[in-house]
Amino acid sequence: MNIEQLRADTPAVAQLIHFNNAGAALMPAPVIETMTRHIQLEADLGGYEAAGQCAAELQNVYNAIGRLINAQPDEIAVIENATRAWDMAFYSLPLQSGDVVLTSTTEYAGNYIPYLQLQQRRGIEIRIIPNDEHGQVSLPPLKKMLEDDRVALISLPVIATNGGPVQPIEQIGALARAAGVLYLLDACQGVGQLPLDVQKIGCHMLTATSRKYLRGPRGMGFLYVERSLCQNLEPVFLDLHAASLQTADTFNIRADARRFENWECNVAAKLGLGAAVEYALAQGIEPMWLRIQHLAGYLRQRLADISGVTPRDLGSLTSGIVTFTHRHSSAAQIKQWLAAQDRRINVTISTFRSTLLDMQHRNLPEVSRASLHAYNTETEIDTMIAALGRLPGI
Repeated sequence: MNIEQLRADTPAVAQLIHFNNAGAALMPAPVIETMTRHIQLEADLGGYEAAGQCAAELQNVYNAIGRLINAQPDEIAVIENATRAWDMAFYSLPLQSGDVVLTSTTEYAGNYIPYLQLQQRRGIEIRIIPNDEHGQVSLPPLKKMLEDDRVALISLPVIATNGGPVQPIEQIGALARAAGVLYLLDACQGVGQLPLDVQKIGCHMLTATSRKYLRGPRGMGFLYVERSLCQNLEPVFLDLHAASLQTADTFNIRADARRFENWECNVAAKLGLGAAVEYALAQGIEPMWLRIQHLAGYLRQRLADISGVTPRDLGSLTSGIVTFTHRHSSAAQIKQWLAAQDRRINVTISTFRSTLLDMQHRNLPEVSRASLHAYNTETEIDTMIAALGRLPGI
């Protein structure tokens, strides 16, 4: 990869070290320029008129996302964030009393809460797929669990927000398809970081965000729904974009995945998402994934050499999210210390409230989280390690 160009496209790296890409990555210049240009166009022409002038560019957002995950443009909905995209998919499923949802110990609290809500409202049952010795979903128990005809859905994240393993998503998809069970994949931490092909994965639905490894703007995400499933799902709410009024008594829901969208959206951010996808595709997802794995492996190696620091990542295949704890310092103290360095170092905190099942199982109230992207460098990692070595109390 052309690391110099990646960094040239990211001017902020000259003044800070950004290891919070799993929260919100630094946007590259083409994304910023695309959004700024459209905001100026709205100022010059008016919002509706500017959107009309960019109709072809807006359509290309769907085309680009389709190329990114190997889907058709009509299987994509662009939604204001990944949480709402996930909600639109999950709540549209006709889950009834006695239906079983299978999920992982690494499920995100924002997804687990809706499971509990439907457990209370409709009487669905939640079951947790056991982990293997590496801390990722164990396939033999999953296969056994799928023998129960009441299992209606497998839903889990590709990568947990608190790090952990890259789940064996293709093998899970094969088991789901063989059992005739729907498969909803939360790819928030995966999209833009590692190659994702919905045809190979076999998922029926996938949700993702713009702001993390795709390096797009905040407040934007997308939903993939397999074409053969889409028309069988009725969104939990509709408007005149998702449906059309036929008579005073009838309406038609549109056939494609945009039935999950609504009329009003942040057009500049939508175009920014498209620019981010195009930028990622131009760099190459596979080379970026290899680069991210290399950097994360280097950071884990360096962390293991610091007295009092314990790396906390599990999995036979790990990601660019690196988590650790310190014997003498809390995650909040570490975050504050690193941010106060001459060259600011951005890391964050992942608490048990985000991934309750996994963190409770490992007896971890919190971890420090450093998440790396392809534009980061070994020198930046060395700077962070040196700063951790100067933590007060060591």
